Amino acid sequence: MDNLTIMLIERMGILLTFAFLLTRIPLFRQVLDREIHMGTSILYSLMFGLFGVAGTYAGIVVNEESYMPAFWIFSLAEREMIANSTLVGVVIGGLLGGPLVGLGAGLIAGAHVYGLGGFAALPIGLSIPITGLLAGYVARFFSQERVISPSKALFIGMFAPVIQMSFMLILAGPPDLVKTVVNVVGIPMVLTNSISIAVFTTMIQIALKEEDRKAALEAERAFTIAERILPHLKMGLTPQTAHAAALLLQHEVNAAAVAVTNREQILAHVGAGGDHHLAGEAIRGELNRRVLYTGIIQKGLNREVLSCTKSNCPLQAAILVPIREGGSVVGLIKLYFRRPQQIGKVQEALAKGLSNLLSNQLTLALTEKMKSLMKDAELRMLQAQIHPHFLFNTLNSIVTLIRIDPQLARHMTIQLGTFMRLNLKLTSSPLISVRQELDHLYAYLEIIKIRFSEQFAVRCRVDEGVEDALIPPGTLQPLIENCIHHGLRDMPIGGEILLHVKRQPRQVIISIEDNGAGIPAEKLAILGKVPTDSEDGNGIGVHNVNQRLVSLRGPDAELLYYNKAEGGCVVTFSLPLSGEESA
Repeated sequence: MDNLTIMLIERMGILLTFAFLLTRIPLFRQVLDREIHMGTSILYSLMFGLFGVAGTYAGIVVNEESYMPAFWIFSLAEREMIANSTLVGVVIGGLLGGPLVGLGAGLIAGAHVYGLGGFAALPIGLSIPITGLLAGYVARFFSQERVISPSKALFIGMFAPVIQMSFMLILAGPPDLVKTVVNVVGIPMVLTNSISIAVFTTMIQIALKEEDRKAALEAERAFTIAERILPHLKMGLTPQTAHAAALLLQHEVNAAAVAVTNREQILAHVGAGGDHHLAGEAIRGELNRRVLYTGIIQKGLNREVLSCTKSNCPLQAAILVPIREGGSVVGLIKLYFRRPQQIGKVQEALAKGLSNLLSNQLTLALTEKMKSLMKDAELRMLQAQIHPHFLFNTLNSIVTLIRIDPQLARHMTIQLGTFMRLNLKLTSSPLISVRQELDHLYAYLEIIKIRFSEQFAVRCRVDEGVEDALIPPGTLQPLIENCIHHGLRDMPIGGEILLHVKRQPRQVIISIEDNGAGIPAEKLAILGKVPTDSEDGNGIGVHNVNQRLVSLRGPDAELLYYNKAEGGCVVTFSLPLSGEESA
């Protein structure tokens, strides 16, 4: 029995060499990805069935007195059987392809064993397809695993020869001969078949890791290339950016030449064929138009398909990669090669990854740009909502003064013109310095003095070193205006408004307080956060000021309102100081 075990292990080495070659076949790798349907099940059954036949030929002829190795066995004598590794291929087929593949491979291998004859032809031939079917059903318990682990395969492989030996004991005869042969071949077959199945699954796992490692390397390579090219393409498809991108690509991809185009013409061509593939030429050819229209990567494998009219052009093949931005194709990257054979799976995978990465990053960049433009447009709209509110009130006052005091109306009109000119300068930027905002406020107060000369006074206290802090333009004026129209509206005289701009180490605190009626409790918590209804308006001014402060200076700049115990209201907010502003 020891000699038989050694012989079977030697034959197992030959069989596993064949198995190693099998793992290199693309069709076999599709099985690992579970791409199984009725059509492919037949092909996989044939493949694993032939592997089982090879395992039979790698077996050893055994009778009651001796055993004899032979590579080519055409028939067995009446009192002979073959100790084989047929079950290795069949069980692996069931574990990887499922019950149908296991049964199909078992029928092929079992029919071959039955055709060889021998006293155990029927039980062995019958047990092989049943074992394959059972292996396929057992694999369903491990369906979450891409490939069953070697330890589990070893355990399952032990039962396959046991089933075969059981069929022999039940169906074969004569009984004395069967018992003698089973005692001789039973343990060697259990050992060699189970070890072979475990080693085969190990080979499969190694092959998969190699594939994953290759895919990871190519993905990393594509990411690196895209990362280096992206800064150029973000600037737009121009001859300068296209030339820089083409140089980088030719170096990284090892292509014979690289061209970058927009939808109409070649922007840059680097490498072989540069004497006639010229920048500025119009894009020609059905293949180019197809990629621009569909956005799908295409291969061109001859000069005619690539629309090159030069008979001695060294560029015989190319991969055309679309550049997508925001769902539309804006250009092409052409990776040229000297021969069609140089375009392999690696080059195709790299081109596909590069196309996806570039397109996704350009789309994200476009989205960020659009968000920025929309945010800027939103802020402009908020500013535009604030200024007419003040303008209409001032014009109403001028209309009244024209009848009462034309000279004062003239002075107020001049002050309004000064205020509006300053306003146009400041609102062209999303942020201005506190110094500029105070100048803007002082121009506003000159107008207010004329309108409310007896009703209230405005005092300003400004600490040193706050002038360079940044603030959204038109922030202070609506807050002062809110104090006048709401806090002090019931005070014909004696109203006071205090503006205090305080410097702290990391921020500037701005507070505006009045001695008026305060804010009703039901509005205090929501003022500034949502537009509020009032007799004079909908509270849009304060709400917009708060929106701009939070959007441009962060959540800590939110307006905070509270009523004073002695009467009146205080609104305060903070402006963060950057390192440069602190200095």
